[in-house]
Amino acid sequence: MPLADVSPTPGVAPLGPTEERVVVTHYGFLSTYPPTRCGLATFTEALAHALSGDPRDSADIARVLDTPEPAAARTADGAPRVRADLIAHDSGSRAAVVTALNVCDVAIVQHEYGIYGGADGDEILEVLAAITAPTIVVLHTVLPAPTPHQRAVLTRVCAAASATVVMTSSARETLLENYDVNAALVHTIPHGVTNLALRPTTPHRRKRVLTWGLISPGKGIEWGIRAMAQLGDLAPDIEYVVAGQTHPKVLALAGESYRTALTTLVDELDLGASVRLDGRYLDGDELAALLASADVVLLPYDSLDQATSGVLAEAVAAGIPVVATRFPHAVELLASGAGTVVTHQDPEAIAAAVRTILRGDEVARQMREAALHDASDMTWSAVADRYRILAAAVHTTAAAA
Repeated sequence: MPLADVSPTPGVAPLGPTEERVVVTHYGFLSTYPPTRCGLATFTEALAHALSGDPRDSADIARVLDTPEPAAARTADGAPRVRADLIAHDSGSRAAVVTALNVCDVAIVQHEYGIYGGADGDEILEVLAAITAPTIVVLHTVLPAPTPHQRAVLTRVCAAASATVVMTSSARETLLENYDVNAALVHTIPHGVTNLALRPTTPHRRKRVLTWGLISPGKGIEWGIRAMAQLGDLAPDIEYVVAGQTHPKVLALAGESYRTALTTLVDELDLGASVRLDGRYLDGDELAALLASADVVLLPYDSLDQATSGVLAEAVAAGIPVVATRFPHAVELLASGAGTVVTHQDPEAIAAAVRTILRGDEVARQMREAALHDASDMTWSAVADRYRILAAAVHTTAAAA
């Protein structure tokens, strides 16, 4: 039986009135989850809390881990609740996770090649095959040029799901063009954003360019640093702040080699007075304060294929002008004027874009207005409503099968 139509346009799950909801009250999630620090963990925590905000609803978590952790390290205080752990290469944990998810009304599975065990994370296929609950798979990466095995894994992941969610129109197009999937089951729901409640900060004399998030090679921060060297005409009235810890997996494999290379570059370019590398992991209040102080958010990522960026979504929601390289999510989200895109690995282009924003009050004002307009349907509350509608559809379809 085909999936019930929940969209006025193909692939888009819209908001709907409360009376359209059916008895989907128990959500199960399979994903990394705090205290793990990564984008998928943050995404799942926010969505699970938004979906379980109604007293009638609840959310259980099956947490993806590389290695076992003590129970005390993963005990949740209140809903959502961590019910099981999925450990790479551990068949016993796979069985426990399947049991935990099968008692839920709908299972919501986050997919990223790197979080599951096996080649290209193919151990997830055994889990999906054993889940009997209706399943929504959320794709965080859709590669336009996958290896044959990556294509096979993602195609089988989508085939095992009752519905597949991507977060941008470009990701949907890439998926349909490069993978053998059922277009009718692919839905576009944007990445949610936190209401950061930006507030005035202590006035600072210098204009601030900000990059934040977990730090790893590929973030392109070296190009942001090199761009600062092109902005000598604005010095000393500009600073570049890079905030965030090294990604835990990078830290385990390569230590702080990337951060050390960035520090060396800052010294070589004599930018110690205008570039600050802040290695802290920022909580919500700290991030809100830092973002409120930013004049420009810079995302100089190396990736040509990045389909989703939570940092980009948060920056737009905060109304901060963005300069980003031309990765797909940035091209799509900034098209209405919330920022500007530049070529990859091009410090001169980055510097020119930053200079235009910082020197033109009207340019910055127009970008802020466009950003705040675009973010109105990206709050976690609005995004959770879309997942509720989709969950109701897959639940109804499964019950009628």
